[in-house]
Amino acid sequence: MARLRGPDGCPWDREQTLATLRPYVLEETYEVLEAIEEGDAEAHREELGDLLLQIVFQARIAEEEGRFDFSGVADAISDKLLSRHPHVFGPDARSADARPDPDAPAVHDAEGVLRQWAALKKQENEAKGRGKSVLEGVPRELPALARAERLTEKASRVGFDWPDAAGARAKVSEEIGELDEAIASGDQAHIEDELGDVLFAVANLARKLGIPPEEALRGTLGRFISRFRFVEEALERQGVPHGAATLEEMDRLWEEAKAVFGQSPRTS
Repeated sequence: MARLRGPDGCPWDREQTLATLRPYVLEETYEVLEAIEEGDAEAHREELGDLLLQIVFQARIAEEEGRFDFSGVADAISDKLLSRHPHVFGPDARSADARPDPDAPAVHDAEGVLRQWAALKKQENEAKGRGKSVLEGVPRELPALARAERLTEKASRVGFDWPDAAGARAKVSEEIGELDEAIASGDQAHIEDELGDVLFAVANLARKLGIPPEEALRGTLGRFISRFRFVEEALERQGVPHGAATLEEMDRLWEEAKAVFGQSPRTS
């Protein structure tokens, strides 16, 4: 990357800035997720390399600006992993003979690790003069469903959570009832607020069920696309012009598609 950014390097690479690289970070991240979803190990390996390139690229720009370099990036995450796992590395994690602190609270399961992680992160943020809220660190750029999941997860680590999925499910019904009232009122701003509350409640329920809402919706979208294409192709074989089919005709074909592609809601 230093060569590509150098005087005799690539004109395109030399022109890039942190701002222009933003969309590529997102694009490469989603391509990694797609490779995982498809179970393609070779594509996964390749896409991880593409994502790593974005990290190297940004680190090189930062180094040119005298702020940090790639080694600093690696050191930062290494230090974080050491400090956030005292139950593994001990209070003096850089010591060769470091051991877990016998006086530290015991951590027996993944949930305990998450609570400890949140507490240690809060202490670190306070020491650095950053926000004290447990909700700090959830990027605003995350897709809204994923952000909702992360925010409710962080709140749960300090006890702000339903004891089980039943409470979260009841909240969904409550929010749908409030949405129905808003729709009846005809107040568009109120409807938008209540619809947002429904989506947030559903995302929280998904978390309680152990199902990432973003992934659940992605799965539904995939099934919807497959089934809708089935309907389109069937209508084409029947010689029905595009847009000329009745809802009843499309519904019948939609039901046929269920047997092929499984259950998925339709938009009508």
